[in-house]
Amino acid sequence: MSRAIHWFRRDLRLEDNAALYHALKSGKQVQCIFIFDRQILDRLDDNKDARVTFIHQELTRLNKELQDLGSSLKTYYGNPIDLWPEIARELKPEAVFANRDYEPYAKERDEQVSKLLSDQNIHFNTYKDHVIFEMDEVLKDDGTPYVVYTPYSRKWKSLLTDFHLKPYLTKDYVDNLLKCEPKPIITLPAMGFESSDIAFPGKSTTLGIIKNYEAQRNFPAIEGTSRLSVHFRFGTISIRDKAAKGQKTSEKWLNELIWRDFYAQILHHFPHVVGNAFKPQYDQIKWSKNEKHYEAWCQGKTGYGLVDAGMRELFATGFMHNRVRMVVASFLTKHLLLDWRWGEAYFAKKLLDYELASNNGGWQWAAGSGVDAAPYFRIFNPYTQIEKFDKQHKYIKKWIPEWGTPRYPKEIVEHKAARELCLATYKEGLNQT
Repeated sequence: MSRAIHWFRRDLRLEDNAALYHALKSGKQVQCIFIFDRQILDRLDDNKDARVTFIHQELTRLNKELQDLGSSLKTYYGNPIDLWPEIARELKPEAVFANRDYEPYAKERDEQVSKLLSDQNIHFNTYKDHVIFEMDEVLKDDGTPYVVYTPYSRKWKSLLTDFHLKPYLTKDYVDNLLKCEPKPIITLPAMGFESSDIAFPGKSTTLGIIKNYEAQRNFPAIEGTSRLSVHFRFGTISIRDKAAKGQKTSEKWLNELIWRDFYAQILHHFPHVVGNAFKPQYDQIKWSKNEKHYEAWCQGKTGYGLVDAGMRELFATGFMHNRVRMVVASFLTKHLLLDWRWGEAYFAKKLLDYELASNNGGWQWAAGSGVDAAPYFRIFNPYTQIEKFDKQHKYIKKWIPEWGTPRYPKEIVEHKAARELCLATYKEGLNQT
């Protein structure tokens, strides 16, 4: 029988996997592979990066599932462009199947791989799997992309049908997996990494959390959010399955999934947002270069409880509650007047669920420079945020044991003065254009 390859990337699951389904349904014998991409891994500055451990853990699970079906996962380590000629010679596929990735590096990589394979008469087939609607599927009536979330979400919901949420039944075709001897996953030490001791959130979430999401989602001290973001990031769960649950149970929860699609299509249509403000005039703002303030923010030592608790949670767990993400981002850009790109880069290093489109969108929203952004004069009051969302200080005390003692640092800036300086600085920058 002829062979095909399914190339796992951000879709680390067998069930409801679009590209894997099409590979198996093609009738070819399918070999599943994963490439530890050095173009990505070599940029990491922590050899205990928890995301690498998470991927390795999920691949180990995936390999076990494949072995239970008489197949196995083959793993490679290197630059995909260099590896693919070797993989093609070794496995001799007629076709390669993969799910689309929308980040600039991934798109460029896939274009190169597609050409390389085409030169060898190997078809490279890609599919939508990471989002419900992609690229040009949700547009205004005049064919232009939306840059405001609310009308985008209305159009998104109007276009949604049962078809978009229908699962790909890979289990019906698993007999077409290539039968082979078990193969081990490349070890972390072989790639220069060590295992992280961060605990990863589980994949399952109760319907109760989704049902009560709107009422509980803003309170970081309670278990009011699904904590599924890392699983969406690496595709260990199906977006279709979760969107279907949200549609039935909580529109507010479904809205959060729509934000993912919204930011992904923004990145597609406006690639300049990588490194630049969506609204160019915001690149005229004169940001502070105070590295001591930046270090205090990173370490959770600003003297502002909700900010510091959030930064310490991030450092310890690779996760931060979404309400707190908005507070710490506003504080960096508005109270400390530090460039949103500094915060974006730090989150990119520390967040387990980091993905370029949503991270960039969130930071530009906080800075006022992005699509559908908070106006620059909207500045979160850190005291009011505590009063509203952590009145008993349960979240703060969990992450700041020295809270309320002389050991806790004094505020590095005074709120009212920082707010006034922010307004003046933004006005000056924006009036230049």
